[in-house]
Amino acid sequence: MNRIDRVVGAVLGSAVGDALGAPFEFGLPGVFRERFPDGVGEMRGGGGWDPGEATDDTQMAVLVGESLLDRGGLDLPDVFDRFRRWAAGEPKDIGLQTEAVLGSGDPWDLAAALHLQVNGRAAGNGSLMRAATSAVYFAAAGRPATMDAARRIAALTHGDAAAWEGTAILHELVRLALAGDDPLSVLPSVLADVAEAQRPRWAAVLAPGWCPDDATEFNGAVWPCLGSAVWALRTTTSFEAALAAAVDLGGDTDTVAAVTGTLAGAVYGADAVPARWTAPLHVPLPGFGDRVLRADDLRGLAVALGA
Repeated sequence: MNRIDRVVGAVLGSAVGDALGAPFEFGLPGVFRERFPDGVGEMRGGGGWDPGEATDDTQMAVLVGESLLDRGGLDLPDVFDRFRRWAAGEPKDIGLQTEAVLGSGDPWDLAAALHLQVNGRAAGNGSLMRAATSAVYFAAAGRPATMDAARRIAALTHGDAAAWEGTAILHELVRLALAGDDPLSVLPSVLADVAEAQRPRWAAVLAPGWCPDDATEFNGAVWPCLGSAVWALRTTTSFEAALAAAVDLGGDTDTVAAVTGTLAGAVYGADAVPARWTAPLHVPLPGFGDRVLRADDLRGLAVALGA
């Protein structure tokens, strides 16, 4: 498997996980297995989502990726402006924290910090869900650069350093997988580059013995979201099985599955993403006219980012 197969796998896998998990969002654990007892899920739709329709997770990932390509690198004000334009387009779904930050009217470099000051907490998983495109773009730059970029993009909407570090970890795990390494085997070295104040909690949730039942928060929080995605990858042996395990956890199923799809896609490659999931996949972009991206558009975006 070559690197570009893994690059496409990460971006396409994230979108597929998002669309697969969307109809199960806020449901109970085990619902996915009840609907698909053989473990082979289909893009059925439901909960306001059409079959194969991606949510805000993939929409924001596309905006990040297109900004990186259009601007020739990381232009944070441009990314924030695209986010604001998208939010003003009234997407079907948008995280409460992200909506508050983007709708505040505050400058791009202050909005998330001011939101944290007022609300006291901002460790949602919204910075993880959109990280597939930036992870593949910055992977070639090495560990310090990709982790730094992750933190800076996360900080646009999330003022809590836990979200920054979680996104940095995800970026680095993707970088390792794209290189053909086993990202889980080198987690201890990744954690060594996490901010010291955040390291103990991340070490706990990413430990080999951790499982989603150990979570102390809803998986809409950054810690159990990434922890669950790593657990799903660790305890399965295929792309499909990893996504089924993620969705079956219930809760914030679209984002947990999107993060799982990012990791599993980078590990198993694009060929492991089943055609029955990619065929109906589509990504509307509110605020940007009538644009709707399909699987081939995401493949093209991934190839450009990976180059």
